Amino acid sequence: MDRGTGKVLEERSVVIAGPSASGTALALDGLYRAGASPRAGGVLIAAPHPLYGGSMESPVVTELGFAAARAGLASLRFDWRGVGGSTGTPSGDERDHDADYAAALQHLADTVPGALCAAGYSAGAAAAVRVGAREPRVESLLLVAPPPERLDAGVLADFRGRVLLIAGDRDLLAPVAALRVLARSLVSGRLDCLPEVDHFFGTGLADLSYAASVWLEAGAESDA
Repeated sequence: MDRGTGKVLEERSVVIAGPSASGTALALDGLYRAGASPRAGGVLIAAPHPLYGGSMESPVVTELGFAAARAGLASLRFDWRGVGGSTGTPSGDERDHDADYAAALQHLADTVPGALCAAGYSAGAAAAVRVGAREPRVESLLLVAPPPERLDAGVLADFRGRVLLIAGDRDLLAPVAALRVLARSLVSGRLDCLPEVDHFFGTGLADLSYAASVWLEAGAESDA
């Protein structure tokens, strides 16, 4: 967001140098939005599972990008290999997800100088934990509807930064009861439970965006 005009800055297409697959370097398609200042940190946002229609055009992923903009932060959302304009073959292997996420995180780290937030929706949230929580520049995790069985509980428990979990009370894939137990084990984390919202956010996008933007803005202010 431009602090002078209050307008959300436009995204621009970027090509992310991806990992190698079958001896060929991949190119991942991404959308980048600059932050409010050259020193603003950034948020990397991963889509849901690529074999189940997950892409950076997901309404949840798009809303997280808007939330980052309202907080004055840069954002980068991207498509997994084989999805949209990204080269390669879609994969269900978590190792491929992690390699793609790591490539996008490196691209964002090379673009913005400030602290980074690793974010994602569903399977993308699990990749954010596996990759982002181990990176020194990642100071926060924003995890939307993460299936608990896909999360690395040990890595999360060791993470020293801020963590926000967001899920709906009707989500059968990311049940809030299990996430609530997980949230209690975090050093600095909490769970925001959205009423009458399921895993696919047919409703609740506005509540999701508000919760994410308020939390991101609080972190941005503490880093200023």
